Amino acid sequence: MSQKSYKITIMLKRGILDNAGKATTKALNNLGFKTVEDVRIGRCIYLTTDKDIEPIAQSLYNNVMEEYEVKCLDDVD
Repeated sequence: MSQKSYKITIMLKRGILDNAGKATTKALNNLGFKTVEDVRIGRCIYLTTDKDIEPIAQSLYNNVMEEYEVKCLDDVD
């Protein structure tokens, strides 16, 4: 298997309170960006591997509170 580059995006599940997102929304509004209604904070992890990406991705997130999405950056849209 040849090496591929991936982007793993990890976000809180809908319905889980995102305190950092709420604080960022409020800060942006206070800075004059009144049209910002909601901010969600997450993580993006970029990695290159020749191994199966799913076990790696699953080890990086909390399945109770978070969800993840894997995108192969080598795939052409």
